Amino acid sequence: MGVHNGSALLEEEKQETSTDKSWFSQHRQLAHYFSLLCFLLTIVNLLLTLCLVQINLVFQSQSTLQETKLMDLTNRLGKLNRSYQLLFSQYPALNQYCPVSNATTGERECRPCPAGWIPQGEKCFSFSQDRADWIGSQYRCMALGGAVATVGTEDEQLFLWQKAQSLSQGDSYWLGLRSSGADGGWHWSDGSSVEKRPQFWQLEPDTTGDSRELCGRLTPGGDYRRSWLVSRCSSQLRRICEKLK
Repeated sequence: MGVHNGSALLEEEKQETSTDKSWFSQHRQLAHYFSLLCFLLTIVNLLLTLCLVQINLVFQSQSTLQETKLMDLTNRLGKLNRSYQLLFSQYPALNQYCPVSNATTGERECRPCPAGWIPQGEKCFSFSQDRADWIGSQYRCMALGGAVATVGTEDEQLFLWQKAQSLSQGDSYWLGLRSSGADGGWHWSDGSSVEKRPQFWQLEPDTTGDSRELCGRLTPGGDYRRSWLVSRCSSQLRRICEKLK
């Protein structure tokens, strides 16, 4: 009976020892997994930190580059503005082509023709309000850098006729037409013969035996192809000036 009880006690102690070893083994295994997990988390955290540092460095680099570019562009714009202002101060005539459109900002609007001139084809035209004789009209157009208008195409004639109708209220305008007097032939103010260009006479002028100086005018009417008339060059009329763009 005593031997049996001793064997039982011994067996129980072995089972308890085995249980303790199994629990200890499981505990060591869990501790190992936990340590491994902590190590992996540390590595991940380190990698994330490195990535954030790299991103921050790249962002700072790009930001510095952008700031450098912005400063460079600002400096260039300043130089262009100074050159722009210097150009207009040295050549005041440019103000006729690029008048200030915004007094607050100083912004200008450039056009192919000076202020008060109307573009048409390769030319700019100006219709006067005052009156003068033909010679005086030529001088006044020359003072503006142009000449009394000549007509080279039917499109020009139609344009001048339409503008004269809308502006003159029936008044006539000098053209660059003048009779030579000696042979009665007609020439443009640049010396070229009228016969070599399109003609839009209402009545074919007859200057035979007329010793007066005769010049050509454009008078708005019902037909742009018959709107040229003849007047004494001393007559006081409005004028059409032209200049190349």
